[in-house]
Order: sequence, then C-alpha cells, then structure tokens
Amino acid sequence: MTDTESTNDKGLSRRAFLGTAATAAAGFMVVPRSVLGGPGYQAPSDTLNIGCVAVGGKGFSDTVAVSTENIAALCDVDDMKMAAFLNSDRHAPDKKLKYERAAKFRDWRKMLESVKDLDAITVSTPDHNHAVIAMAAMKMGKHVFLQKPLTHTIKEARMLAEEAAKRNLVTQMGNQGHAKEGIRLICEWFWDGAIGDCTEVHVWTNRPIWPQGIDAPKEIPSVPPNLDWDVWLGPAPWRPYHPALTHFVWRGWFDYGTGALGDMGAHLIDQPYWALKLGSPTTVQASSTKPSRDSWPIAEIVRYEFPQRGSMPPVKLTWYDGGLTPPRPALSVIENGRMMGDADGGVLMVGTKGMIMCSCYGDNPRLLPESLMKEYKRPEKTIPRSPGIAEEWVAAIKAGKKSTTDIPAYSGPLTEMMLLGNIAMRFRDSKTILQWDPVKMEFPNLPEANAFVHKEYRIGWSL
Repeated sequence: MTDTESTNDKGLSRRAFLGTAATAAAGFMVVPRSVLGGPGYQAPSDTLNIGCVAVGGKGFSDTVAVSTENIAALCDVDDMKMAAFLNSDRHAPDKKLKYERAAKFRDWRKMLESVKDLDAITVSTPDHNHAVIAMAAMKMGKHVFLQKPLTHTIKEARMLAEEAAKRNLVTQMGNQGHAKEGIRLICEWFWDGAIGDCTEVHVWTNRPIWPQGIDAPKEIPSVPPNLDWDVWLGPAPWRPYHPALTHFVWRGWFDYGTGALGDMGAHLIDQPYWALKLGSPTTVQASSTKPSRDSWPIAEIVRYEFPQRGSMPPVKLTWYDGGLTPPRPALSVIENGRMMGDADGGVLMVGTKGMIMCSCYGDNPRLLPESLMKEYKRPEKTIPRSPGIAEEWVAAIKAGKKSTTDIPAYSGPLTEMMLLGNIAMRFRDSKTILQWDPVKMEFPNLPEANAFVHKEYRIGWSL
C-alpha cells in the first residue's frame, strides 16, 4: 500500500474499497443509503477525494461537475481566478463551504506532494501543461480527468495512454459533446445502415475566435503579483510574461495551444471518429493562410485519408476552420435557406444512401434529404446514455470500469489523429502528402516532420 492511500479499521485501503464496492453490492442485499443517512446521503467510504487543477475558465465547470465528491484540494496559478471561483454566487451554499474547506495551492506539484489521499484529479489548464500534470498524477496511481484536446503533442498522448493502461487507471477527456444524446443517435443511425456506406466526411468550425497568425508581443510588462508565471509556463520555452499570451487567447500560440483544430476537433471530429471507427489515418495534408513565427494560421483545410476498417470502406475526412466551410450539397439533398450545422460549426457524413448532418457538439442530428428523415424508422437505443462527461468519469471510478473517452482506448488515438493535422499544416508548402506510420510514430516519406511528433521541454520539466 502506498502512502497516498488511507486505510480503514479492517486493513482494506480506501482506494481498494472504492474499486470493489460495486462488485460486492451485486452479491449481497444492502440497506439503501437513503434509509441510513437520509435522501442524497453518500457514505464517506463511497466518496472520492479529488484535487482540481485550474478553476478558472473551463476549470470552473469541471470542478463543479465533480463536486458530488470531496473536493480535497484546489489549485490555480492565478490568485484572482481562485478568488473569483471561491466567491462566485453561482455556487450553492453547501458547495461553497466545501470549496472553502479545500486545501489551496498555486503549484500543482505541491498539491500532489502535500495532499496524500487524493484518489483523482481534474486538469483544466492550457494544453501545454496537460501531459506533465496528468503523468505525475498517474505515476502516483491517481485517476485523471483531462480537458480536451488531451495533450500538446502526439507522443504525449501515446505516453499517457501507455501509463494509464499499465496502471489500470480510469481516465476521461473532457469533450462534453461525447456525453450527449446527439452523438449516440448518430452512431446508432449509422450502424443501423441509415445512410449506407460512408466514404466522405466534412467537418468545420468558426474557430479561431482568438488572435492567430500574429507574432508574440515584444513588450515586457511586470508579472502581476497574483500570477505564478513560471508554473503557468511549465514545460514551455521561457518567454517574458505578457497578458496577450494567457487567459483564453493562449489557444492561438504554438507554445501553449493547438489552434482551432486541437481546440474544436475533439468536439466535432468526435462524431465521425466514433461512428466510423476511424482509428489512425494513412495520409494527411493541409493548406492554410500563412502562420506567423509564433502562432497558428487564421484559416486552414486539412484532409485525412483512412483505410478500410473491417467491412467499412476507406474514408476521406476534410477539416475546415477560420470560417471556411464545405460546399453545400445539391438542392435535392438540402434546400436553400437551411443552415448547415450551427454558428459554431458542424459535421456532414456523406453515405451511399443519404447523409447525416449535425451541429457542433453533435446536437440536432438529421438525415438528409428531409424525406429520408421523415421516412426513417429509428432503431432501438443500444448505447448506454451518459449523465455527463465528468459525472460519468466519477461513476466509472467507483464501479471499477472504464469511461467512454478512456485515454488508451479512445481519446488518446483521437488526439493523435487531430494533432497530425497540425503537423501537416507546418509542411503545407512541402508539395508532399504526409504518410503516417502509427506503430513507429513517424512520417516515413518526410522525416523532417518527425521533429514535431514531440517537443523539447524546458529544463526542470519532464514526463
């Protein structure tokens, strides 16, 4: 037993108890908790100790989503973000008291070192810090909920997948659309044969809605006293602080974010990736506006080619961002005036019998043409429904099961596939369609592209 585990009076570690509780309950008759402790009562032995890294931005809702459990620690490099979270009037009084009692940290490393009995952590930082935080927690045997797009590099995604599998941890990527009804309907309809074989997919987004295609600022303002700039940078190259690099807009910079494709691909590509069981592409190519020295381009088009998967034929998937969109299908398929997707983007799966179109997060799926939608007899629902992306992760830990975006089985390969497009963009002028070998993790026909499969960390930071 490690020093991160607490032990009950019968010698059974708390973590082991949580992993076996669901199995034990199946074999014995138990008195309902509502009788023992009142409605909504949750026994301490059934409660996870969770540490939440980053509570501003998406971290706010990620933390709230797991607050059914004991929030043992809160961490944020920005004291103002921490204060805003703690003082928010969006919290119920009992939850607010729970957050106030949690241990507070600026540095996630001190959190992991100091709070010995954490069962799990959530990570909602900028992309460049995801892997180092998640790996440190995994090596301590902690389950991890990691915001999309999971990692900053392909190799990071592969290494996290290997570590999670080796330690049999419950992991989840925070692409909330994966937990919604729409993506399940898309899968069930497609697997039912609603549009026949699919050989063509179009995916688009209105992102970026932050600055891209620009150089980093040269001014060097003072670091605000409320911010730990060194921890914010983490493994990224050293650069003087500037507010144009940080909150929300970090997504557009090479060193911190993964651009529009990394940010929104986890939501949009997720639908065809699951339904078509895409796996790794064989080739990828890109065209784009000119990126700057420091940031992703304003707009791009990326095309992936996937091989045959079992009885499913090869597929070409095209990604569009920066306001670019695919051509509208013929009038016989979609009438003039009908919006494709929604304001944030959409997905169009083209089949031999029709098409499936949906909005950004898999919402409002429809069969095209409209006559097909009206005539289609929907199949029985076969995919288990989710209570929510973070809630599902918590339930999976307690049941000793894997969640639906488990890193080794699903979100790791999905992230690798998305990040291949970012590498292809860097070689958009190479006059080469990049071939990808997922086993060797390399581009056999363009070796210089292999340098972008991973990155060099700043001294003092590692996986």
